[in-house]
Amino acid sequence: MNFLKKSIIFASVLSILCGCNSRESGQCLKPRTIVTCDPELDDNNSMIRFLLHATDYQIDGLVYTSSRFHWKNDGSGRTQFIANSEYDQMGLGPQTSWRFVDDERFIDDIIDAYEQCYPNLIVHDPSYPTPEYLRSVTVYGNCAFEGDYSYDSNGSELIRKNILDDGPEPLFIQAWGGCSSIAAALRSIAEDYRGTDEWDALLEKINRKVILCLSGDQDNVYNSYIALEWPDIYVQNLGGSMGRYDNSKWNYLTSPEWTAEWMRTGPLGGLVRCWGDGKQMVPGDLTDFPGPSKGKTREEMIKEGYVVWCEIQPEGTLYSDGDSGCFYQLIDNGLRAWEDPTWGGWSGRWDIRKGEPQSGHPAYLMTDLRAIMNGTRTSISNLPALLKRGPVEEDHSFPDMYGERNLSESARMRWSVTPEYKDANHYPVLEGPMELKARAGESIAIKARCSDPDGDRVQLKWWYFPVGSYVLTNEQTLSVDSPETAKTTFKVPEDAKSGDTIHLVLQAIDDGTPSLTRYLRTVITVE
Repeated sequence: MNFLKKSIIFASVLSILCGCNSRESGQCLKPRTIVTCDPELDDNNSMIRFLLHATDYQIDGLVYTSSRFHWKNDGSGRTQFIANSEYDQMGLGPQTSWRFVDDERFIDDIIDAYEQCYPNLIVHDPSYPTPEYLRSVTVYGNCAFEGDYSYDSNGSELIRKNILDDGPEPLFIQAWGGCSSIAAALRSIAEDYRGTDEWDALLEKINRKVILCLSGDQDNVYNSYIALEWPDIYVQNLGGSMGRYDNSKWNYLTSPEWTAEWMRTGPLGGLVRCWGDGKQMVPGDLTDFPGPSKGKTREEMIKEGYVVWCEIQPEGTLYSDGDSGCFYQLIDNGLRAWEDPTWGGWSGRWDIRKGEPQSGHPAYLMTDLRAIMNGTRTSISNLPALLKRGPVEEDHSFPDMYGERNLSESARMRWSVTPEYKDANHYPVLEGPMELKARAGESIAIKARCSDPDGDRVQLKWWYFPVGSYVLTNEQTLSVDSPETAKTTFKVPEDAKSGDTIHLVLQAIDDGTPSLTRYLRTVITVE
């Protein structure tokens, strides 16, 4: 299934899900998602961020899984050896397990902390799922060995059940570790249905429904099985990024001072991993050095036998949650990035002009939003400052999207310890049309409204978001007539063709602490 066909299906499905009236009023159903993850310290931090934003998606599963970095064993004493694996690179031979404790429960520990925070969280947003529900969808998947999808597990069965159900589409399945649990689900479906009268219709449904959000291919299962046997399953993200491990130099939001005040607070904050916190996911793990790095130099750590693969950061610096890019597009910030992979959001956007197919990979890459500036699409002067990655401005009034994500997490962490609504900051509220239709050359009114639940002052700005099908010439610019008011007018370019789409985004930034941002994306379709 090619990219354009998949995008058309997305649009059709979402129209059915959301309905015309709800889209005009700025309402939309939540995306469904399943998370599979291994016991890595950055997965720990990603899981905390994920649950702090649990209001924004329907969580259908939280699944422990393995990867090339973490696998448990099958209890038989059997060993595994894969050339060029992490242990092989350390000069070690076959292993019975690798960096995975028998009673691993980091997801359960986070849910336990979430339960303690839940009474406060629902004060600020009553749509947080209950701890009991989260426990009901938390299971072990294929954890025994790296890349072993040959057997069924509780996790693969959960994934299979959700793939086969008649619930809303699409279903975003995330792999923060390896893909073995996902592959096991797909394998079992193929074994049961391939060659039957139901297969063709089921295959079409799966290719339409399943969206894989992969933080790389951490056990070679995507390359060796999914991409080959299920080539038309859509992959939204296949790069993975461990984030800025030197981020204290770039962003005050991960500094020891900010982290201590805003992130390491309350039960959930107590589980946030930081540099020099003295913790390890597996005691004695020589590749897990950030926790034991307190007061030590890189050379001292290496001398102690640790595998030091990045620069050591100051004690208390927030450790990057490197897999959160798998779900940033699902967070309800108003950009609706999950509806179409080319629209762009907190994870970036698909650039369909880049990428090289390899081993079944789709020829598309998730890129920084600056990718939309190349060619003749637009110029850098037409992009809001918030889309440019780099140091946050000193007054922090206009954080880039990296900053927005961390400010959002910080605000929600404060919710977790704040029992009174009035004592925390909340997002501005934007209401207005998600979709409009107009003719070329027509001036249309965009009737948006903005309010703030805390009475904060809100700065508004309309941006032309150059991701639609209408293509600017080198000399063109597009803007609304009154870019700093919610209600405004916009003239559709005279040369726009029927079917062209133009994206306009209203940004609202409040002056609360921490400052929070909300968007309204209005897509204009030329008649």
